[in-house]
Amino acid sequence: MSQEPKLLRRLLRAKDRMDAASHEEWPVPRLAEVSGVSEAHFARSFKEAFGVPPHRYLLTRRIERAKTLLRDTDLPIIDIAFQTGWASLGTFGRTFRDITGESPSELRKREQNTPNQLEQVPACYLNAANRPDLTIAVLEKRRQQADGSIAESNETESEK
Repeated sequence: MSQEPKLLRRLLRAKDRMDAASHEEWPVPRLAEVSGVSEAHFARSFKEAFGVPPHRYLLTRRIERAKTLLRDTDLPIIDIAFQTGWASLGTFGRTFRDITGESPSELRKREQNTPNQLEQVPACYLNAANRPDLTIAVLEKRRQQADGSIAESNETESEK
């Protein structure tokens, strides 16, 4: 189903606001207000237009920002957690590990020990290439890992 250009512009307005202030809370009512559409219509249309629900998109942006700060600064991890929109270090660390597969300190150590040969590549390309894979909800990913089904599905995909 194709969306009207006017609606897409409204959705992009909300997406741009989330991009500019991903550290802020962006509940659906606030995003719908920015877009000038109803809450249900916004949530449904956003997912249709961008492939992920608004909350998952916001998580992706926060994780991208946190990864950049971990790699490029020496800020304490708790400061990075607060700057990127988390209310607690525990939630940040758990969500970060669920999405990236490693803790913030593990990522920082790995990134800072790896020589940076990507300085000539535009940041937008690097961000797109390193974007967290949030095709399923974080809680669903946790459930699948607990059941062992993610490991099984990854083994099946790698055998292809």
